[in-house]
Amino acid sequence: MRVLAINDISCVGKCSLTVALPIISASGVTCDILPTAILSTHTGGFEGYTFRDLSEDIPSILKHWKSLGLQYDIIISGYLGSIHQIDMVKQIRKDFLKPNGLFVVDPVMGDNGKLYSHFDHQFVIAMRNLCRVADIIVPNLTEACYLTDTPYSDAPDSDYFSILNKLKTLCPQPSITGCDVLQDGILRSTVFYTDTDGSVKQYSTDKISGAFHGAGDVYASALVGALARGISMDTAVKISADLTKDSIYQTKLDGTQARYGLNSESQMYSFLKNLEAASAKK
Repeated sequence: MRVLAINDISCVGKCSLTVALPIISASGVTCDILPTAILSTHTGGFEGYTFRDLSEDIPSILKHWKSLGLQYDIIISGYLGSIHQIDMVKQIRKDFLKPNGLFVVDPVMGDNGKLYSHFDHQFVIAMRNLCRVADIIVPNLTEACYLTDTPYSDAPDSDYFSILNKLKTLCPQPSITGCDVLQDGILRSTVFYTDTDGSVKQYSTDKISGAFHGAGDVYASALVGALARGISMDTAVKISADLTKDSIYQTKLDGTQARYGLNSESQMYSFLKNLEAASAKK
């Protein structure tokens, strides 16, 4: 089993490839990487960071890979810095994904109801088109709203299932992460997702107050690792959401500044035990 993770490298602040590579690899599958950019830190909570776009380097990397005959069982794309990079990823899917392989898109565009500063409406349209060729997409609530033209101001009071059904016009198995749901008077963090049979479901974990960078990367990476092991979508969502929640809790317990990312390292043993247990039940 071979996975390709396409994302940026933020040298400080655990997110993107510095999260995807260790979590997917720890799942017991080979994870190759294609960096889209390199930053001194990620862009949330830091100022004065350096940024280098790697678009010019990607064609030569892909040419070499073609000479090696590389093919992937799963490709997951994350942060893409331009519409040009989105077009590159479409071609990578065509050239490097095995027949019946899985293409997963984390449509990184924004959070808290707003697009990131360097993205605009045209980028949203291009990302929407990328989602149309994906098997699974894992947007947060902000990204789901932009993909479906749903006003974010209405989203917290709306039916999350209706947004999910709108996403199903783009992709067979969409999900929405980071949704707040009141259950028995308690606010819970919920993933709404689509199972392999097309049914829409939800899974909730304890809501931990605060904003934590890199949570979506932890979830998406764990999901890919679990699916690469042949684990069902239901169980993969549960394992991934639990790892994300436990990592957030550990980060808060440690008193780590949220901008430095989640302290998921100490939670990996439990994650791997859950993976092994789920694999044994297949």
